[in-house]
Amino acid sequence: MATRTSESLVRLPDRGVAYVAVLAALVSAGIHLYLAPTVIGFSQTTGILFYLNGVGWLGGIALLLSRFWRRELYLVAAGYAAVTVVAFVAMGGRVGTVSVVSKVAELVVAAAAVYLYTAEG
Repeated sequence: MATRTSESLVRLPDRGVAYVAVLAALVSAGIHLYLAPTVIGFSQTTGILFYLNGVGWLGGIALLLSRFWRRELYLVAAGYAAVTVVAFVAMGGRVGTVSVVSKVAELVVAAAAVYLYTAEG
């Protein structure tokens, strides 16, 4: 008789820095999802990008907190965070308190991800 081993889908990180990254990603996701309905009124494309970015951060958090997370994905997370900052600058994003908070949060994610990648290596 075969026995099934049941491994939980959830796997919490064992380093505090990962929780800092999760919090920073939540900040960016929250800002983008909160602003998306307003931004879409001015630019449909930018509004959709705001929604996608917010959902992307939430998806990344879900993946990090799952058993499917792998060390190499820290580099993907760092790259994603860096691309969002570069895209903001390239698109001529309006600089204000909320955008600065979002971009700082994304840079925190990038730095934490690089640290976690090297710490686990």
